[in-house]
Amino acid sequence: MKSVPLLVVGEIIVDFTTARPGADCKLRLGGIVHAARGLWASGMPYAVAAVCPRYLLDQARKFLKAHGCVDFVWLGEVTGAPNVIVIGDATEVSHQGYQDLLREEKSVEIQDVADALRIYPEVLVFPGSYDIAYIKRLFSPAARYSFDIAYDAEDFSVLEGFLGHINAVIISTSSPLFLTKGSDDIDPMLEDVRRLEPEVFLLKENRGGSRVFKIGTGESDHVPAQLSSTVNSVGVGDVYSAVMVGFGTDQWREAAWRGAMAATAYSQTTFPDDFRKEVSRSQKLSFDELRDLGGTVLPWHARPLFQIYLAAPDFSYVEKPEVDRAVEALRYHNFLVRRPIEENGELPLGSDPALLQLTFRSDVALLRECKAVFAVPLTRDPGTLVEMGIAIERDQPVITFDPRNENNNTMVSGGSATYSDDLDTCLNGLFVAISKLWMKSQP
Repeated sequence: MKSVPLLVVGEIIVDFTTARPGADCKLRLGGIVHAARGLWASGMPYAVAAVCPRYLLDQARKFLKAHGCVDFVWLGEVTGAPNVIVIGDATEVSHQGYQDLLREEKSVEIQDVADALRIYPEVLVFPGSYDIAYIKRLFSPAARYSFDIAYDAEDFSVLEGFLGHINAVIISTSSPLFLTKGSDDIDPMLEDVRRLEPEVFLLKENRGGSRVFKIGTGESDHVPAQLSSTVNSVGVGDVYSAVMVGFGTDQWREAAWRGAMAATAYSQTTFPDDFRKEVSRSQKLSFDELRDLGGTVLPWHARPLFQIYLAAPDFSYVEKPEVDRAVEALRYHNFLVRRPIEENGELPLGSDPALLQLTFRSDVALLRECKAVFAVPLTRDPGTLVEMGIAIERDQPVITFDPRNENNNTMVSGGSATYSDDLDTCLNGLFVAISKLWMKSQP
């Protein structure tokens, strides 16, 4: 772990999470403040070079000082927009519905910081609405950089000016850049990264864990995810990046595991003190003990190979927001969802018996093609329950999301690999089940 402060560069944003059932609205400092919380909780020294509106300065300085920040430099002033993001869904089950208020009106004016940033040998940059190539001149010529390019970067070429000075390049599967460059095939994205000559490349794959690539040697390693109830997913990836980089560049493998554990803790609470206590507990574990914890590994690109059969009253005439939400979440996580009613047709009531038999056989054939079943029985729907029974008899994992609590009986809950009225729990269950299938398929 470093003794010299890590300089964190990026925007400070206000996160406003709208109310959800059972939870109030929540307002807190976000952006690079998430990364700062991770470093503070891990006991790692850090400084901040912040891009933010003037009205946030005093509050940001005070908060960060109270959470371990040894130096605060106002790098850039945001004008034309409040730097407020409205978050419609703060749990990672689907697209999170971020709304960056007045984003199109936003501009950044870089401040005169003189030589304030030249004392920092290592810099972690979160790109934003500012020119990262322009600010390079503010740092020492010997500085080394790590970049988390989840957002606000259209291409890896934005990092070319830092060639020869890059420690780590970090991206997540939720990044628009990843979806453009690496969603279908990771090789073209890896080739772009290799041209930048970083020491390491980290691909964060949400509930499926992450992959660490050592660019110089070609080695790679899987870092499992520790799945539990997701209270919050906002800023979780920032915490991962900050703790990994803060841990030390000479031991990337362990650093990634430490970052992943801190990120897991951050996903379980929005209260900093509780977060810090959990991180402190995990830090007492040795690297070997961390690895012995195991976890879930399911690479992004492997997920479509394990097709998911949707057992649900997926009819056009049924009000089924829970089904639609589940499908959106599955697709968000890159699962290939097979919907029998879409593929084999929706039969009207009173259909000819021969047509009913044909459709039944087609649905069963489709079920056999799939590796698991994601069931959403909105009512005691006989079709859904029959599909679940067939799958259970065939030893296919059945994940049952029962949002209306209509089917909590022994045969359903006992026969399901996971049964819950909570979608987050069911997604975790699906990842665990498919991860086991994927690991069995590995040589």
